[in-house]
Amino acid sequence: MAELIDIKVNGKTLRVEADSDMPLLYLLRNNLGLNGPKYGCGIERCGSCMVLLNGKAQPSCVIPGSAAAAYEVTTLEGLIQNDSLDPIQNAFIEEQAAQCGYCMNGMIMSAKSLLEENINPTNQEIRQALQRVLCRCGTHTRIIAAVKKAAAKMKK
Repeated sequence: MAELIDIKVNGKTLRVEADSDMPLLYLLRNNLGLNGPKYGCGIERCGSCMVLLNGKAQPSCVIPGSAAAAYEVTTLEGLIQNDSLDPIQNAFIEEQAAQCGYCMNGMIMSAKSLLEENINPTNQEIRQALQRVLCRCGTHTRIIAAVKKAAAKMKK
């Protein structure tokens, strides 16, 4: 049964009508039109649906939308500030770190979470932060280069 859910998404408090057990991913995509998070597996295995919950990368496919009301939710779209891409988004473009692009939401959101905690990560720390995101394209070296480039820009 649908209910009203108050949720803070990308800096705005919104009231959404949805079933309380509807996954946050569906609430974001279907009710709010935020298509950065992608549906991949639906069981927290691929990382395509990553969002930031209070700054930490988490899969949105298994979190009920009603439970997300306790968090500040940031999607890929929410990283854009004053019509400017976030340094991590720019770095992924500059390094051409995508082929099919399906994992990019998860990679970018996971990298953003990492860089907010550790502005100078090692290659191993980057790999560990991104391990929850499944990518089959083979652009891993470009992705690591993009995270390092973004870290350098964010230090300035």
